[in-house]
Amino acid sequence: MEARASAKYLRGSAQKARLVIDMIRGKNVNQALAILRYSNKRAALGIEKCVKSAIANANEAAEKANIAVDPDDLWLKGAFVDRGPTKNRRRMRPAPQGRAYRERRHFCHVTILVSSDRSGEDDGKSVSVTPAVSKRAKRGGAAAAPRAKRVAPKSEAEGSETKSAATKEAKGEKKASKAASKLGKALRRKKNDE
Repeated sequence: MEARASAKYLRGSAQKARLVIDMIRGKNVNQALAILRYSNKRAALGIEKCVKSAIANANEAAEKANIAVDPDDLWLKGAFVDRGPTKNRRRMRPAPQGRAYRERRHFCHVTILVSSDRSGEDDGKSVSVTPAVSKRAKRGGAAAAPRAKRVAPKSEAEGSETKSAATKEAKGEKKASKAASKLGKALRRKKNDE
């Protein structure tokens, strides 16, 4: 049996609410409520109400389906926070020398999913976890590109040709870098003379 509840337009930023959500994700409902009750975070109160609402929704859905569900056996299957609007919540704060700092007051939306079966429990089964893709890899570019692998030459003739081409390129790069450094030195001298 699964149920969900969402609390919209909670005061506070989504980043701060995620700190609280990360503490309770995957835990038993009773453990989650205990953590929320004794948490010092401002977002904990709104999230606690949302968890209680999800429990009530699970009980209601179980009654409609004629299934017996014990509220103590519910687990937080999923919990996430989305950013809410900041439009029409911009305020000005006085700053030194007659200036003003713009302050944005944030809202967030919290969604809680509870389930009667514990999906986060490790029953001795090995679960393959795929690593998350980094932001750089999503963006693409040099960070996402895999490094080129060095390939050994297939024959001596090909190997000598590639080595000679590589040494020629390296010599050309050295000459270019020397020319650039000489030019830079000349420009610095000219600038110092002026």
